[in-house]
Amino acid sequence: MKKTATVIGALAVAIIATAAAAADGTVKKINEAAGKITIDHGPIKNLGMDEPMTMVFKAGDPVMLKNVKVGDKVTFEADRVNGQITVTMIRKK
Repeated sequence: MKKTATVIGALAVAIIATAAAAADGTVKKINEAAGKITIDHGPIKNLGMDEPMTMVFKAGDPVMLKNVKVGDKVTFEADRVNGQITVTMIRKK
């Protein structure tokens, strides 16, 4: 029983950490040629960004830029990949 409670607790922590990694924002600009997207976004806790801001991100996969357009409200995840802040997942709200 104790082992089950530990596993459930670990899963809960993992789920909360995953949810905290997502951020909400609005697409401001897309540069498919450069593989970049500009997003006006709220805090991104896993990157230590506690304040809302607008910034340019590298797209982890250039195909993801075809699934959104300027003005779309999005939920996304970003991380440091090879030294660049990169959008690793994005979806329209």
